[in-house]
Amino acid sequence: MEITLRELLESFNILTLQGDLDVPVTGLCIDSRKVVPGSLFFALSGQLTDGNYFAREAISRGACAIISSAPPMEESHTWVQVPDARSVLAWVSRRFYGYPDSSMRVIGVTGTNGKTSVTMLAQHLVRKEEDGQKTALLGTIHNDIGGRVVPSKRTTAEAHELFEYLAKSRDAGCNRAIMEVSSHGVSQKRVLGLEFQTAVFMNLTPEHLDFHHSMEHYYQAKKTFVGGGEGNQSPKHAVLNIDDAYGKRLWSELPSNIRKVTFGEDMWADFRASQFKLSADRTEFLLSYPGGNLEVVSPLLGHFNVQNLLAALAAGWVEGFKVEEMLGRLQSFPGVPGRLERVKAGQDFNVIVDYAHTDDALENILSVLREVTVGRLLLVFGCGGDRDQDKRPEMTRTAQRYCDYVWATADNPRSEPLSSIFKQMEVGVRHPSKIKFVKERRRAIGLAIVSASGPGDCVVIAGKGHETYQEFGSTVIPFDDRRVAMDLLKLRLSSHRT
Repeated sequence: MEITLRELLESFNILTLQGDLDVPVTGLCIDSRKVVPGSLFFALSGQLTDGNYFAREAISRGACAIISSAPPMEESHTWVQVPDARSVLAWVSRRFYGYPDSSMRVIGVTGTNGKTSVTMLAQHLVRKEEDGQKTALLGTIHNDIGGRVVPSKRTTAEAHELFEYLAKSRDAGCNRAIMEVSSHGVSQKRVLGLEFQTAVFMNLTPEHLDFHHSMEHYYQAKKTFVGGGEGNQSPKHAVLNIDDAYGKRLWSELPSNIRKVTFGEDMWADFRASQFKLSADRTEFLLSYPGGNLEVVSPLLGHFNVQNLLAALAAGWVEGFKVEEMLGRLQSFPGVPGRLERVKAGQDFNVIVDYAHTDDALENILSVLREVTVGRLLLVFGCGGDRDQDKRPEMTRTAQRYCDYVWATADNPRSEPLSSIFKQMEVGVRHPSKIKFVKERRRAIGLAIVSASGPGDCVVIAGKGHETYQEFGSTVIPFDDRRVAMDLLKLRLSSHRT
């Protein structure tokens, strides 16, 4: 059904109008290179560039009109100036795609760490396609829109992409969607206006401070999502980690109309884990929840994965799923790509790839692996460029606290010189004889694999996880830690045979 610009902008505050509102709109776009005839182009100001600079290109490609916070810059074309183009993009996207969130139950998961694991785990646990229930998944690794999987460009898609994914999921028969909600996504109004049934808060640790500038601003972005405000609607349910100090604070600050369900090891948690038994291939614990007590045997390793499981179970429970049935599906969970993912080529020692790229996430995985590794714990890791610099020495300290030897190397340097990244990482060095700085990531991984000497050793490759590339300046090159590790393991094994 054709929709006009006038219909899309009905009730919006228009500061300046140049041209005709009665033009048909066939699509929404924020990238001038992707404009096709009939596209409505939103000229957004970003951190690196300004979409207004590309308005002329969008027009030349057939854009029906320009929406901008700036006054008209092209005299002969329809141009609508609004107070906040990002807000208008979100609300217009919802309207253009037929309010898909109104006919689905949407669960959002936020937190510094754990979003990807919780969303993928929750989708698996509540999947009941035999009963006609289909659940979409939108997140960092991919977007599953009702059986069709498309690549993901960022944790939380831009508003027009997000509502398009939800609409396609609805049309594919999904009655539920589980999605990752990043602080960037909240601050940049990508989820503005979206109706969430359930919001899950995992944790808050120092990260993205280059963007938020302070932990308080970072927290307020999360609170805006979990509690509503600034144009965001309040969810019906909030699932909160009360082992986290910010989770406790959220619990006390959320409005009374939101039903709060807590999880953690805290004695007052609604979903509480206790009596842990950790081993190299499983985690056992006692689950206490409003329905009683259950013994849980999980294939997921570590305390942090217990938190992830509790969050997924609590979210499923408030959505009406039985805990016993969800736990019955737990053993068939295939795991999350790039999260404690084992690389096996027939070697007699462990090689594990993980996405951990903050000191808190690194400590989570290393503390688990230190506990179950009887030999040496060997680590390859780096710190990303153009990102929060304060975490670099902390990550080095964490690495040396748990590991027998560390190779510090390139992650995604982006536009920052690797030498300056290394210099800041070196501040955290406490044992110079147990760390080596290696510029090439492939060589660092090779040195770690060659150094593994027995069945008790464990090589950890941290920072990139599921990613299949490295960023150097404006260049992106193929690089997959898992594939590189597999190639190097096969090379080591073949050399030993000869």
